Amino acid sequence: MKSVLELISEEVKEAFKAAGYDENLGNVSVSNRPDLCEYQCNGAMAGAKLYHKAPIMIAGEVAEKLAGSKIFEKVEAVAPGFLNMDIKGEWLAEYVAEEAGEDKFGLETLKKKKVIVDYGGPNVAKPLHVGHLRSAVIGESVKRICRYMGHDAIGDIHLGDWGLQMGLIISEVKERQPDLPYFDENYTGEYPKEAPFTISELEEIYPTASAKSKEDAAFKEKAMEATFKLQSGVRGYRALWDHIIRISVADLKRNYANLKVDFDLWKGESDVHDIIPGMVEYMKEGGYAHLDDGALVVDVKEETDTKEMPPCMILKSDGASLYNTTDLATIMDRVKNYNPDQIIYLTDKRQNLYFEQVFRCARKTKLVKPETELVHIGFGTVNGKDGKPFKTREGGVMRLEYLISDIEERMYERISENREMNEAEAKEIAKTVGLAAIKYGDLSNQASKDYIFDVDKFISSEGNTGPYILYTIVRIKSILKKYEEMGGSVADVSFKTPDNASSKDLMKELTGFAPMMKTAYDEVAPHKICAYIYGLSNAFNSFYHETRILAEEDEEKKKGYIALLLLTKDILETCIDILGFDAPDRM
Repeated sequence: MKSVLELISEEVKEAFKAAGYDENLGNVSVSNRPDLCEYQCNGAMAGAKLYHKAPIMIAGEVAEKLAGSKIFEKVEAVAPGFLNMDIKGEWLAEYVAEEAGEDKFGLETLKKKKVIVDYGGPNVAKPLHVGHLRSAVIGESVKRICRYMGHDAIGDIHLGDWGLQMGLIISEVKERQPDLPYFDENYTGEYPKEAPFTISELEEIYPTASAKSKEDAAFKEKAMEATFKLQSGVRGYRALWDHIIRISVADLKRNYANLKVDFDLWKGESDVHDIIPGMVEYMKEGGYAHLDDGALVVDVKEETDTKEMPPCMILKSDGASLYNTTDLATIMDRVKNYNPDQIIYLTDKRQNLYFEQVFRCARKTKLVKPETELVHIGFGTVNGKDGKPFKTREGGVMRLEYLISDIEERMYERISENREMNEAEAKEIAKTVGLAAIKYGDLSNQASKDYIFDVDKFISSEGNTGPYILYTIVRIKSILKKYEEMGGSVADVSFKTPDNASSKDLMKELTGFAPMMKTAYDEVAPHKICAYIYGLSNAFNSFYHETRILAEEDEEKKKGYIALLLLTKDILETCIDILGFDAPDRM
């Protein structure tokens, strides 16, 4: 389904052509002076140079050709040569009616692609903190945007589960519980099914071991040895590692579920450990990799580079692998098992250079096809009101589950004050609204920018916030429920020509869904969806305050209003689902 702007532009282009001018001058845009007109075309200004003619004369001739148009209610040529246009309410209502009847509101889905979205990257044995919020929330939305556009999108968490931190944990456990069978090289029996630690203990073990390794060289040496044994397949170390992974993943799944974030693949660095040697040999034999001060590297610098581009290191001088190695092996594994058309990575924007190196290396070494898209979305940091990375009051890193719990508690107090409802319902609504506050607060910002995590602002029911969007949806649901209680049927409504400015403005906002979704997909930009639903919510609330909806005595008019409400609700609910949250029935 063509957008309103496309249809209007086609009409104006035909008018330019009919007046004897280049039709490409007829591109139309939304007016930047809505007090003067709804749409504008500045083509006559450019045409003046081409045809050596006063722009107002060109605009006047085009305006004459548009007289009697089925689309335009008003077309004016305004000095020095602008075309100012308003569209007919009747034509707009017909367009919106068609939009409401179309699958996905007229959005043209694309040729199906296989997309892998890599968004997570937590280390096992460590709790999620506020720094993990952005990759999870943005990544989940990007995955859902891809799916809405018709693609087969696969979400992968890409766990940090194989490096030195594993050796640190194992070494600390060995010091605390040396008699465990995992450390007995002669043990041949079955290992215990229960882990020798809880998730809480594990979360204390890692930072303790990490701090110890920085002060105790002998302990760090033991940790490196433990890492080597684990990666070499020592039976007891692998069994202990299995325990670490199992209880860590169970806890991660619980925490991600609280964010309404889910992954199709729970893979980690360990999944590609065994294919790294073959990949290294392939790079050597293909002449892609060479030694540089003992390290194995691939040159990725290009002649067009204007900044320094270091080589991509595959192995360190001691033969150890790096994140580069693991990420390249992961690309190799993904191509083999999934053959994706596109791989999207979500990480801190400070890793931009790193991913540029990895992507160039993957292309140079032919790990991916030339047409495979490799995309890195670098996001900014979550900061406190002081402009510094968000911390607890004590100055520590804020655990994500504590942040979620705090916001839910704030929402529960607010809901309990304003509404009489039982505790269970109030808590469930608080959970839903709190999640919307967190996700919308993050997603409404452009991903690449840092932003201030302002709890008071995010949980407000006014302004550009998640609760404001949900209040709008709940208000619509309430009106629709009352309409049916009054004997009306939402199945028996149809769009009518708008009878006031606010209903026309709401219709115009509704027509923007499909082009907005296309832009959000093309630019991998969830904040575009937030901006759209904020504008749509504002348009609806203006309409609501200026229109007697249920009190309207003209039944046909009322049906037209209800049709508008239904479409507004459906589009808003579709958008918040893509953003990764939903709306309660009441607040």
